[in-house]
Amino acid sequence: MTKHKIYSMSFASVYPHYINKAERKGRTKSEVDEIIRWHTGYSQEEIEALIGKETDFETFFEEAPELNASRKLIKGVICGVRVEDIEEPVMQEIRYLDKMIDELAKGKKMEKILRA
Repeated sequence: MTKHKIYSMSFASVYPHYINKAERKGRTKSEVDEIIRWHTGYSQEEIEALIGKETDFETFFEEAPELNASRKLIKGVICGVRVEDIEEPVMQEIRYLDKMIDELAKGKKMEKILRA
């Protein structure tokens, strides 16, 4: 089975799109970074290093220090697919992140996005 092309895309190439999406709706880069840190367990310095190394999405999630257990509480549809029904682990992590960035852009409070 061939892997989806997003797996080999660098996180650095998509990260600016997350920032732009949030900022267009009045949210901030620091909120995007907070979501990424919450989801993956990476520190801000580690995220910046991974961006600098152009780490691909698959490696970004497979080497994440500690995927937040509460991410499993994320429900809903992204790209026409329910995130909770995605069976492939890396794709599900990518879609969890997409869903949280969407919620940020839609004005949801950080406490709710981070399932606090």
